[in-house]
Amino acid sequence: MFHTRSVRRVVTGHDAAGKAIFVSDEWVDPVTVALSPGSEFHLLWGGDGPPSFPDDGTRPTTTTYFPAAGGFRFGQFSVPPESARQPAEGLDLDAALAEFDAKLPGLAGHMEPDAPGMHTTSTIDFEVVLDGEVWLELDDGEEVHLQPGDCVVQNGTRHAWRNHGDVTARLAVILIGAHHANVNPPT
Repeated sequence: MFHTRSVRRVVTGHDAAGKAIFVSDEWVDPVTVALSPGSEFHLLWGGDGPPSFPDDGTRPTTTTYFPAAGGFRFGQFSVPPESARQPAEGLDLDAALAEFDAKLPGLAGHMEPDAPGMHTTSTIDFEVVLDGEVWLELDDGEEVHLQPGDCVVQNGTRHAWRNHGDVTARLAVILIGAHHANVNPPT
């Protein structure tokens, strides 16, 4: 059975005198959705415009999973083994899609219904494998096998994350919104 994992997020800021302080230290629970069992999404930080310093440690408001040009996101996500990714039998698909869109706004709109897992975004992504093993698949089905410590710079390419192993893979990700001639901006 898959158990969710919270991530500790420590945020710094400044007091009224400009001294550096710790403004929050908390555990962030993952976003999980019935449509993708075993997957977790930790939305740790982000903004829909150029970064600024929130001295009180308040996480900037974001409206979509992927940032528009000039926006940014920081988080983690997990890729469960393929054997664990099947939605439960009898799942109410309409309700599951509504839950997916409510918890991860705009993400489903980037996914290709005819090619499960494949998606393209108008972002530059920096990923680091933290745990497990994962395979990054591109357009032509070519895959690269990634292990803990391996890094990826994803430049708005069509791709999917696959886990051919038997343990969940976890990755840290920074997404930077960019202009992409072939991808519509998030809505």
